Amino acid sequence: MSEAYIIDAVRTPRSIGKIGKGALSHMHPQHLGATVLKALKDRNNLNTADVDDVIWGTSAQFGSQGGDLGRMAALDADFDVKVSGVTLDRFCGSGITATALAAAQIKSGAEDLVIAGGTEMMSYVNDYMGKVIAAGLMGGMGSNARLQAKHPQSNQGVAADAIAAIEGISREDLEAFGVESQRRAAIAIAEGRFDNSVIPVIDDDGSIVLDREEYPRPGTSAETLAGMRPAFEAIADMSSQKDGPTYRQLINQRYPDVDIKAVHHVGTSSGVVDGAAALLLASDQYVAAHGMKPRARVVATANVGDDPTLMLNAPVPAAKKVLAKAGLTKDDIDVWEVNEAFAVVVEKFIRDLDIDRAKININGGSIALGHPIGATGAVLIGTALDELERSGGRYALITMCAAGGMAPAIIIERV
Repeated sequence: MSEAYIIDAVRTPRSIGKIGKGALSHMHPQHLGATVLKALKDRNNLNTADVDDVIWGTSAQFGSQGGDLGRMAALDADFDVKVSGVTLDRFCGSGITATALAAAQIKSGAEDLVIAGGTEMMSYVNDYMGKVIAAGLMGGMGSNARLQAKHPQSNQGVAADAIAAIEGISREDLEAFGVESQRRAAIAIAEGRFDNSVIPVIDDDGSIVLDREEYPRPGTSAETLAGMRPAFEAIADMSSQKDGPTYRQLINQRYPDVDIKAVHHVGTSSGVVDGAAALLLASDQYVAAHGMKPRARVVATANVGDDPTLMLNAPVPAAKKVLAKAGLTKDDIDVWEVNEAFAVVVEKFIRDLDIDRAKININGGSIALGHPIGATGAVLIGTALDELERSGGRYALITMCAAGGMAPAIIIERV
């Protein structure tokens, strides 16, 4: 069986995901995808005719983000027309899953050179959905009543608040985590820890659209967050269906004794941003034939489903599963990347597995830097790889919660 090597990892800066406020919000999602694909081609002197496939993650596949972004971004990047592309959706976990599938194709011997990654423009997604709702078309979207009767699925933010209540994790603990994410991200940016991976987004006229992270708030303090209004207090008593149960009621159907208190807010939740990321993977045969220098190898991957009602708790069992598949223990992992969808996700992860806080999300996470849904998994793998090289570590484990109560996980080893 071939090794699946990671040759390179690139990403765009992340831009505020709001029309008219984010530097990237006017761009087409295909342009962002093409930006990272072009970077892989140029940085690695890649003969794109050799690329067997582009496996892409995009969660909201509608409108401009529909129509197989993987293939369309490859065409926009001036790849050889022989390069095929496929686009998948595992919600937030799409970028990790795209990478895992690329690695599987290579390990099996089916393919030799694959690009994995993702794009999500939350500015476009939110604007599109706002127009859909305004048009009165929301009733046909989301989980239907039949499925909700079997597996109640709530709003993710309300689920995060419910988990905090169940686990006894206080708002103060969550805000301390949020402040630390901002602090670590500020250090990473100031020290240039992302410089190897972040590439500027260039417009068609050659001008730079964005060449820096746009979302972080480095001056964030405990006092700042303590004064913020909870984001999901009113949402908990709303419903996605006319005359249907509220989000609070959906959770209480499964957990009747949980008193959900609103504790998460913008300072303890992932940032809404636009962005894209991509990884170049190759077989050992292709590496040897073309004189490539691998940066890491994919050791193991795993997928786990968990309770869809609380929906955010699968990273812990996913980490346990991928460690077992790799024949490793948590003490072997030098770098942990667990997506900061909400502060409670990572806080629970740390407590459940007794993880050294100094090894997890070392350079900040999505609370400080933002979460471009379908791209984030590829972003985190690249971030973990950069950190392994900076610190001299050997193994990194990357995982993240996904809607529906899922989590993919991947372990990479620095070469």
